[in-house]
Amino acid sequence: MTDDVYRGTPVCLLVVPTLGEREAYLEETLASLRAQTVPVDIVVVTPRRASAARALAYRFGAQVVDDPGGLSAAVNAGLAQAGPSHLYGNWLGDDDLLEPDAVERSAAVLDKRPDVALVFGHCTYVDGAGRPLWVSRAGRWAPAVLGWGPNLIPQPGMLFRLADFVAVGGLDESLRYTMDLDLLLRLKRRGRLEDLHVPVSRFRWHLDSLTVSDRRNSLAEAEQVKRRYLGPWGRHLRRLWELPVRVATYAAVHNMARRGRRSDKHEAVPAASGGAGS
Repeated sequence: MTDDVYRGTPVCLLVVPTLGEREAYLEETLASLRAQTVPVDIVVVTPRRASAARALAYRFGAQVVDDPGGLSAAVNAGLAQAGPSHLYGNWLGDDDLLEPDAVERSAAVLDKRPDVALVFGHCTYVDGAGRPLWVSRAGRWAPAVLGWGPNLIPQPGMLFRLADFVAVGGLDESLRYTMDLDLLLRLKRRGRLEDLHVPVSRFRWHLDSLTVSDRRNSLAEAEQVKRRYLGPWGRHLRRLWELPVRVATYAAVHNMARRGRRSDKHEAVPAASGGAGS
């Protein structure tokens, strides 16, 4: 880890874009960032009207930036606040969580490996109450299939070099669902995408999640993004794998939704009967 981290100067900038409509989740997200084993700087991007979200941000020592409209634009606006000491960055949804040592583990790899543009780790999918549903263990195959297969790299647990983020032009603000996939494909041209092989983040699975609630449009946009980076032969042969990937993705989403419904039903029984656990 860099000497700056041990001196207390944060080298990591984490952005939380939020509409301010899920205050309890947002508080948990910010608490997980402040619980990191190394100091980080936080930027919350939110509309001016979201007074409660702004109050939470200030309570956790975060900088507040007005929402310019659109998720990608909000992330770009947040990461634009990076100062000279900020080497690495990422963004999290207002219901995502980081494990306490996530930033320290990730930054340590980036410190030692100049050939690595981005690191990522395992992600635990949890339900609305925080109960584990599934662990995404992307593994070393995730970067290899990124350009044609499913995107197996969990976005909340990524950490990338801000210099590379700027060099590739930041997030594409025309994308609604797959801005992370597009960024990954561009960063992959600049360096390795490295798996930490440990859990670093938690993603809350619920119907309000952007890519969960509109899976069909998300998949269509992902296919369009991948085509941007295919060579002539890849564009010609893409139909060989697009349908199987689409079917596998739908199957995975269906399985996750079934687990989520089962978890919700399990929670509803003791609540209705007056049992312990709320």
